[in-house]
Amino acid sequence: MLNLPASSKQHLIIFTRYPEPGKTKTRLIPVLGSVGAANLQRQMTEHTILQVQELQKVIDISVEVRFAGGDSQLMQEWLGLDLVYQSQGEGDLGSRMTRSLFQAFQSGAENAIIIGTDCPGVNTQILATAFDKSYTFDLVIGPAMDGGYYLIGLRQPISELFANIEWGTAQVFQKTVEIAQKLNLSQINLPPLADIDRPEDLAIWEKVTRSPT
Repeated sequence: MLNLPASSKQHLIIFTRYPEPGKTKTRLIPVLGSVGAANLQRQMTEHTILQVQELQKVIDISVEVRFAGGDSQLMQEWLGLDLVYQSQGEGDLGSRMTRSLFQAFQSGAENAIIIGTDCPGVNTQILATAFDKSYTFDLVIGPAMDGGYYLIGLRQPISELFANIEWGTAQVFQKTVEIAQKLNLSQINLPPLADIDRPEDLAIWEKVTRSPT
């Protein structure tokens, strides 16, 4: 079980993958090569962590990194000792997200947000807005332009939102919204943002890395 700081009831969970060549960003391997694709995964995760660290200067949140591939030692060597690392564990994406949320709320979180590292538009402002809105709405969700979502925030664990969904398809966001409506959850959408998953998405990442921070 996680040990959240007593003062921090806002919890952020970052889902990422250890950047092992050949096992990450596989749809980009044809254009970047296995090492290049892994390097992109590394850079995008580090970009996300930087945004989160900026957020921590503004609001009090606890943060954990849920990783696939690698192990805790490799993650610490990569991203440092200041973060809490937990393996995502077994199961599909829905079961892994459900597990992480249940553990966060069991550990005392009052609201919890999950983000990935595929969306460079997830900045400090987006995250601050998401936490702010999570006090008012049952569900805060950030639609991705490919039909998925880049952020989901809840005030309690609701496993139904993650069940019977075909992950990785263009219907993930719509299906999640339909489930939320059936459960009579109040919902707010964040601005739609682009994921970096396919070769045609690389221009978005290049634009971000060229922009002054």
